[in-house]
Amino acid sequence: MHPMGEQIRHTRREFLNTSASGLGMMAIGAMLAKDGLLASPSALAAENEAPNVVNPLAPKPPHFEAKAKSCIFIFMAGAPSQLDLFDPKPKLNEIHGQKLPDSFTKNVRFAFLQKDTATVMGSKRKFTKHGQCGMELSDLLPHIGTVADDVLLVRSLVSGQFNHHPGQLLMQCGRASFGLPAMGSWLTYGLGSESQNLPGYVVLNAGRGSSGGATLWQSGFLPSVHAGVLFRNQGEPVLNLENPPGLPPDLQREGLDVLREINRGRFEEIRDPEIASRIASYELAFRMQTAAPELIDLTSESKKTLDMYGVDRAEPEGKGGRGKRGNTWADFARNCLLARRLVERGVRFVNIIYASWDHHSKLDEELPYNTGAVDQPIAALIKDLKQRGMLDETMVVWGSEFGRTPLGENRGGSKNVTGRDHHPFAFSMFLAGGGISGGQVYGASDEIGWRAVDKPTHINDLHATMLHLFGLDHLKLTHRFQGRDFRLTDVGGKVIEDWIA
Repeated sequence: MHPMGEQIRHTRREFLNTSASGLGMMAIGAMLAKDGLLASPSALAAENEAPNVVNPLAPKPPHFEAKAKSCIFIFMAGAPSQLDLFDPKPKLNEIHGQKLPDSFTKNVRFAFLQKDTATVMGSKRKFTKHGQCGMELSDLLPHIGTVADDVLLVRSLVSGQFNHHPGQLLMQCGRASFGLPAMGSWLTYGLGSESQNLPGYVVLNAGRGSSGGATLWQSGFLPSVHAGVLFRNQGEPVLNLENPPGLPPDLQREGLDVLREINRGRFEEIRDPEIASRIASYELAFRMQTAAPELIDLTSESKKTLDMYGVDRAEPEGKGGRGKRGNTWADFARNCLLARRLVERGVRFVNIIYASWDHHSKLDEELPYNTGAVDQPIAALIKDLKQRGMLDETMVVWGSEFGRTPLGENRGGSKNVTGRDHHPFAFSMFLAGGGISGGQVYGASDEIGWRAVDKPTHINDLHATMLHLFGLDHLKLTHRFQGRDFRLTDVGGKVIEDWIA
């Protein structure tokens, strides 16, 4: 007999207690659902149906018709300088070396910059127009310039965080707090995954890795099956994925079957979703032993494709600085190609993370290395998706936690101004595909790039619009935890209609 039935059978007092906490709560739940404050009983019941015990990542219908099916989020951890890449400001060169009026910096906190002695820093970059849309981009991004007509460039992003880890959490999780699900987790929670043999959410790293580490792809309070899975782009794709020597596949299968029955029995007793996640993870790992090695084997790709991404490019000698670890250029190119192969195989969300762009110093020396690593592969990814007919349903996002200051870095009072400090008041990012209306620049900062003055866009607005293109209402994609309904957009966010094709 079910443990709850056993309890009811024992005493009338226990039966009444159970009714109060069971039937009574069902009635309250029905009333809250009627008012739109809680998911309907039928929706809650659907989460516990037998098929979801087998596969919590089974595909789910969106709230309304979707334009996007998968997302590749390319996260440039450390904050690239938008003033040297995406947002030309001739005025900075005119007033280079001058102090700004105190009204600009009053009550503003900086990470390291000493505002009493800081001066304006111009840019050595040359900006030219690209595509039929005439989008102005830096000379460091010639390849991305070739896909300008597919790109939506946003120049008016704003953030409430000016240090890396909090800013990265806000960008990835919707709020600068620990323990929250990342956007990839929210997408797989809302839509499941169409991949049978790979995780719904995959993370690829290049360079030094972000300061936020694994907190940027955690599942938080969502079941752990929705967490990002870190893949390596060479060797064993996931550590400990391969069987130890001497374990034949048929014996492994028998062991998994026994574990599955034990876990299923326990799930039927207590209905803990983490048990369903455990079952799904064991089964997925078994299937990945074949699928993951095939994924990272690029021998099936043509030489033309490999050259387009720059997989075999030579690493520049004696350059790199904080953006280099190992063969960074090759690693990043492989990651972009792997991202296409992942979404091709039904993976819902791929996060490519490359660090670091934290150029407090040596900006003109190190920025070309970083852009050289990413410019060609990202443009190739967009072109490749487009020519395969996948761009319409695959959203590509390029972004970071914030931007860089128009003022030069002067940490410790140094006069050696060669970089920029953190700047959350106006920065840039771009999106393409997945229902995004490309070939346009959205929003603007002021003449020196200090503040967003036209169409300021909060991170939660970005998330709300992304979810909308996946057919998800950001107000309805919620999970009840500790007595409240959480969502990716926290208590803000609005859909930006101008972004939608």
